[in-house]
Amino acid sequence: RDINLSVSKGEVLSIIGASGSGKSTLLRCINLLETPTSGDILYHGTNIDNIKGGASAYRSHVGMVFQSFNLFNNMTALKNCMIGQTKVLKKSRAEAKASALHYLEKVGMAPYINAKPSQLSGGQKQRLCIARAILRKPKVLILDDSTSAVGTATDAAIRQGLRETLSGTTKLIIAQRISSVQEADMIIVMDDGKISGVGTHEELLKSNEIYREVYESQQGGGEIDG
Repeated sequence: RDINLSVSKGEVLSIIGASGSGKSTLLRCINLLETPTSGDILYHGTNIDNIKGGASAYRSHVGMVFQSFNLFNNMTALKNCMIGQTKVLKKSRAEAKASALHYLEKVGMAPYINAKPSQLSGGQKQRLCIARAILRKPKVLILDDSTSAVGTATDAAIRQGLRETLSGTTKLIIAQRISSVQEADMIIVMDDGKISGVGTHEELLKSNEIYREVYESQQGGGEIDG
């Protein structure tokens, strides 16, 4: 409700807020998985409903990793990252394999390329989904709480890999951890479907009570990385 924001090319926008505050709905609107009841969403100045080629053409520029995994359970991690390249992008198997191996290594999944999803932990499945999304080199990458099942060290390594691999890609990231959002160019705090605050980590610590409370609640707590 009453959302008004602009994200520049290559910028990292992080979204934080309580469950039910509207974070996922906002991102699902951006990817046309939900239809806004009013207002416009513009991509390079054009309403996404009017993009030439329709929704499929628009989505070809937008990668999204959900909280659920959407993996092919009968395929290995490597083949999960190859099938879209060979079937949709029409790449050769050799080209698809080389690309898949490169991005699986970027997210720390090189040792598990022959494992099937049932053999992977929740965090490993999340990393596999991220690799599958970024190998397309999308113009916009949407991550919907997609590192929640990995520890803080792995989360930091994934974010570093994204910075190096997709430096020109606009990234929209939902996260629960302050450590996952505090380096963003812009952070949005959502509350009851509205934007409660906008700013950097330092600015929101001073100006936004919700953000400050989340930050303070996470201080001093330890996490086991796995």
